[in-house]
Amino acid sequence: MNKPLIAFVCTHNSCRSQLAEALSRHLAADTWISVSAGTHPSGAIDKDACRILKDRYSIDMIAEGQYSKALTDLPGHIDGVVTMGCGVQCPYVPAAWREDWNLPDPTGKPDADYLAVIDALVRHISVLKKKYNQT
Repeated sequence: MNKPLIAFVCTHNSCRSQLAEALSRHLAADTWISVSAGTHPSGAIDKDACRILKDRYSIDMIAEGQYSKALTDLPGHIDGVVTMGCGVQCPYVPAAWREDWNLPDPTGKPDADYLAVIDALVRHISVLKKKYNQT
């Protein structure tokens, strides 16, 4: 059985979608393949997101090969799309399903804001994984 491919999408693909990709790779790699992209990629991953995720979960996004990508960099077949609540209309990405997690952007804010987003992502990924494992 092939694992489904889930794309995490936000505006800059520098913080929330990158965190979602990294956490998903570690928490749900047995269930799906994770990728991320942005509508207007910044070209870099947020340094604070990298630092905080590494401190909290020992996940090094840069060492694991993550980088800021455009929607055009996504593979051809996506099974599910998760948007982060960017406040912009994401272009259509063909997929069997789509949901929005509506997470605030912690960029430039205190570490506590990043940690709140990370905790929310862990909860969302856990719920999504349970859904997949029930089917």
